[in-house]
Amino acid sequence: MYLKKLDAPRAVTLPDGTVLTQSDLPPADTERWVASRKLLVVRGVLYGLIPRHEALRRYRLSEEEFSEWVRGARIGGTSGLKATVPHRTRDRDH
Repeated sequence: MYLKKLDAPRAVTLPDGTVLTQSDLPPADTERWVASRKLLVVRGVLYGLIPRHEALRRYRLSEEEFSEWVRGARIGGTSGLKATVPHRTRDRDH
């Protein structure tokens, strides 16, 4: 078996004890960015699994787009990364 040399670790342990590996990251040709895939990339960068510049290149992301993903993840986790946010209904007095 051949293992490609990487500049980053093959796996990192997240604060909750789960292990995130290079193979857990989405494929480079991902076109449909659901919240769970965005969160994997954000966690991969924040915990040192993949350098930020490499994530931007691999996934063809702008600095601004990735920064929004990080912001969304910090604010609401997976829910903060959803493209559509559930509409809040107003309380109505009748």
